Amino acid sequence: MALDLREVQGQIVRQQSALTLRDIQAVSPALATYTQNSISDDLWKRLGLSARDRSIVTLSALIARIQTIGMLPYFNIALDSDVKASELSEIVTHPAFYSGWSNALSAVPSLKAIFAQCGIGADQLPGVSLQLLPLDEAAEAQRAAAVEQNFGAVARGVVQYTTDLLFRDLLLRPALAPRDRSLVTVSALIASGQVAHITYHLNRATDNGLTQAQASEVLTHLAFYAGWPNVFSAPPVATDVFRERPK
Repeated sequence: MALDLREVQGQIVRQQSALTLRDIQAVSPALATYTQNSISDDLWKRLGLSARDRSIVTLSALIARIQTIGMLPYFNIALDSDVKASELSEIVTHPAFYSGWSNALSAVPSLKAIFAQCGIGADQLPGVSLQLLPLDEAAEAQRAAAVEQNFGAVARGVVQYTTDLLFRDLLLRPALAPRDRSLVTVSALIASGQVAHITYHLNRATDNGLTQAQASEVLTHLAFYAGWPNVFSAPPVATDVFRERPK
């Protein structure tokens, strides 16, 4: 489903934070034109990513940057693009660990309103205790050893939480497919300007099924939602990742 910001005001939930194209035109006709022509009529119709993937990338960037003004319409667009309510719940949970707790909490009011309007209760969302996905013991041992070597003597708590909460819990939760979870992580890191951590997670995303062409389109998409400077920091890293990966 293509994004049309002229129809945002017709989404199932309306709040003061959901701007219409007319609102934007009243302040900046140029911004309104760019919004419609470059984002709605062009970016979201590019074939490199599905509307579902674009929704995940967009929401991850908005949460990472605490940009609540866009959360309401894009949560609705995500639902229209076949992102399940259970997946949206995980898309809000995941960035808490990669962008910070307050960033994740900033998304709660908009999604809570949508869930209430749709009649989605907590009993329909992923629980705390789930049957986790299988762990790649060899890869995890290698990762844990590297983290231990780099941070073990400096921040023991960080090392322990990284293992117990991230790699043996969060990343194995089945309510969000590994490729989708990687999309959230990589998008949040780029949107936050965290270049140093992109290499590992882009490699992991590729292992989880993200293609080089799709990764390229993620960068293109994020230019509009995270800004050109944040995106321009990522291509050199992505180039190295794909150059060094087995052909």
